[in-house]
Amino acid sequence: MKDKLKEFERLLNIMDELREKCPWDMKQTIESIRYLTIEETYELSDAIMNNDMEEIKKELGDVLLHIVFYSRIASETNEFDIKDVMASLCEKLIRRHPHIYGDVKVTSEEDVKRNWEKIKQTEGKKKTSVLSGVPKSMPSLIKATRIQEKARGVGFDWDRKEDVWSKVEEELGEFKAELNAEVVDRDKVEGEFGDLLFSLINYARFLDIDPDTALERTNNKFIGRFDYMEKGIKNDGKEITKLSLSEMDVYWEKAKEML
Repeated sequence: MKDKLKEFERLLNIMDELREKCPWDMKQTIESIRYLTIEETYELSDAIMNNDMEEIKKELGDVLLHIVFYSRIASETNEFDIKDVMASLCEKLIRRHPHIYGDVKVTSEEDVKRNWEKIKQTEGKKKTSVLSGVPKSMPSLIKATRIQEKARGVGFDWDRKEDVWSKVEEELGEFKAELNAEVVDRDKVEGEFGDLLFSLINYARFLDIDPDTALERTNNKFIGRFDYMEKGIKNDGKEITKLSLSEMDVYWEKAKEML
């Protein structure tokens, strides 16, 4: 523990020096580094997806730097400092784990999640809805998952995955009906497609599949295969833009065999 605290103190001292002496660091505000924090979070996500532990370590450091940076900036106007951030976090963790730090009994992970959501509703600013804690700027796929998880936390959920799949089929039917209507209403088509995606995300949750991770794996697989196809076409002295779809498909099938 002593070594960990020593390194953390070293980080805080470096942050103080940078804030006082570095022209770039001195200029930054909480608003100006927001987009960089988002970028660092995605870079951490990439490292996790690649199971690259060395990169995960580095990206975690970058995220930690941002937490320290925000706290240092806020301390300059006496809003809060890093001690306040950590104290608030510790108090929240203790409060939201009454089965560890209190006398509440739980028998499963679901009990823990349910208690977490109930306690969260009593904290901080008055919340008008169970779903009000879902960030508006969160990517839609992840937001849908969080919405469903929060609804489940208060008992609003399907009982069986078979029922969820029936809902997927129902939504698919409604989507097809809008596509095949005499007069196609693009707004309705988009709405039904959204309903279909939402129900598929719901089904993934019942299978313990993270839909965002699953889609990212497919994205990376497609990128790898497409890159392999492009290289194959180039190695044969051809240009991809001059090939027909059937000609490209020959290379695509080879890529599928390899990746």
